[in-house]
Amino acid sequence: MAAEGFVLDPRLEETSVPVADWPLSQLRLKDDARFHWLLLVPRAQGVVELTDLDGDAYAQLTAEILAATRLVQEIAHPDKVNVASLGNVVPQMHVHVIARFASDPTWPDPVWCHGPGPTFPPHALAVLADRYAKAARVHFAAL
Repeated sequence: MAAEGFVLDPRLEETSVPVADWPLSQLRLKDDARFHWLLLVPRAQGVVELTDLDGDAYAQLTAEILAATRLVQEIAHPDKVNVASLGNVVPQMHVHVIARFASDPTWPDPVWCHGPGPTFPPHALAVLADRYAKAARVHFAAL
C-alpha cells in the first residue's frame, strides 16, 4: 500500500523519531517533552488531504489512527486524546495523536497554539520511543 521512494518532510524528520512502520504509515514520536505525541505519516507520494487517499488507503489510515490512539491510551493513560490532521505548516499528510491531561501546560488549548516545547533528553526520548515501538508491534498484529 505504501509508495516506493517515500520521502519524509524534513520538518517532520527533525522534530520526531521513528517508532514503527505500519502497512500504510510511518509511526513517529514527536520530540516535545510536554506530551505523549504520535504522528502517523502515510507513505504515499503527493498526499496532502485525506481526500487524496483512495478508499482502501483511507480505511487503512483510519485503522492505524485507532491503533495509535489505543497506544497512547495504554502507555500514557490520558484524560483525553486529540486526533487531528492540519497540514497548515507541513503539507505532507500526517495525523497527530496526542495524549492530553487537564494538568498539561497548554490545557485546554490546542497544543500548537503555544509554540514548540522543550525536547526530551536524548535518553528519555529513546526510552519512550522504545516503549511505543514494543507496544506498536502488538497493535500491528491487529492491522
